[in-house]
Amino acid sequence: MWFRRKTNRAQTTPRPIANKVAAPSGRSATSLRRVKLPVDLLEIGMKVVKLDRPWTEVPVLFQGFILTDPGQAQVLRHYCEWVMVEDEEVRLAPVIDKLARQRKRTTAPMAETRSLLEEIPRAKATWHKTRTFIERVIRDIEQGNNNLHFQHARPIIRHCVDSIKANASAMFWMSRIKSRNAYTAEHCLRVAVFTVAFARFLGMPDEDLEIAGLCGLLHDIGKLKVPASILNKPGALSPNEFSVMQKHTTLGYDLLKQDPDVDTIISDVSVHHHERIDGLGYPHQLEEPQISRFARLVSIVDAFDAITSDRCYRDGLPTSDAMRILYSNRGQQFDTEMVEAFIRMIGIYPPGSLVELSSGEVALIVATHPGKKLKPRIEVLLDTDKNPVTPRVLDLSQRPDDTQSVILRPLPDGAFGISLQGRIQQLVAGDRP
Repeated sequence: MWFRRKTNRAQTTPRPIANKVAAPSGRSATSLRRVKLPVDLLEIGMKVVKLDRPWTEVPVLFQGFILTDPGQAQVLRHYCEWVMVEDEEVRLAPVIDKLARQRKRTTAPMAETRSLLEEIPRAKATWHKTRTFIERVIRDIEQGNNNLHFQHARPIIRHCVDSIKANASAMFWMSRIKSRNAYTAEHCLRVAVFTVAFARFLGMPDEDLEIAGLCGLLHDIGKLKVPASILNKPGALSPNEFSVMQKHTTLGYDLLKQDPDVDTIISDVSVHHHERIDGLGYPHQLEEPQISRFARLVSIVDAFDAITSDRCYRDGLPTSDAMRILYSNRGQQFDTEMVEAFIRMIGIYPPGSLVELSSGEVALIVATHPGKKLKPRIEVLLDTDKNPVTPRVLDLSQRPDDTQSVILRPLPDGAFGISLQGRIQQLVAGDRP
């Protein structure tokens, strides 16, 4: 096997650059081209001649090789954003044609194969099964059981992937029901869900979604080795306490490395999800080209959930504030293109949010439209007089001239007697209003 165990990095996707190169003896001098491609467009048979980072930062043995199996391409997708490849012009032409479509992928809603009504029951069952698993892992670690088998999470995450591929909003709805007393377990679960959805939104292949979910689920596992007095301290941490807290990255890495079946990229994310693009992160102060693609992705999701969740020392901030914080730190703490794509995916009014329309009606956000942030799909639950009505779904992106169907303001969960949890229970029970 030509891969070695190593760690690291990712960068922004540039415009493709194609250059003609000399062909080997017996071939036309113009039959080969070198093209800079996003890693998601790699195909078997392409020769990889350059990476977007030093070769030493990716677990490969050779500098320059021909892709011969899907596993090789997957490793490059985990660590890199783009690579320079060499191939026949006739083979590269259709791949280059895909670039325009790929650039548009984060301006359109994610595809759905099931309605929210159809998917909510499965999403709820999957959510609770995954939470039960992570709570069991937490208990085992707290009780000193080091005989951990993290690969048992694979089939559970697979169910999450299946639900998100069918209708991501169902899992998004589940993620908005939070308990301050179960932050650690729920945080890991929410980061897993949003990481899978974000990876899919970015156009990553289906075979990478499961690994992305495992990266999200296990990224903070090292915090279970941090003393509870520090982890749950209601006030600010002292410099010494913060230094101990920072060790959760290496503690998590050590835990995951004890299981030989854990993919290298999962342990990479656990140790590097607090590294920064500007090199001021921890624990290794990695520079931009050294931080893996998956670590960059998880760092954004991790920060978003931490900002918007209630903690022992403060209440969570609104989604709009979280988006401002992420955006203001792009290019410094976070990957710029990833932050902008994440904001498009979540939207101004995330799925599960309660809003009031200009008509006075009250609705829940069903799904966002990345290219029309103020025009999500909604489910109207109260009429203009705030009386319950038979729920109906409206796609505001298809009603550009409807001045009565404009979102006036967000509402807190529970306003006018409407709660997200209550609506989920109705849908699971059969859509009883």
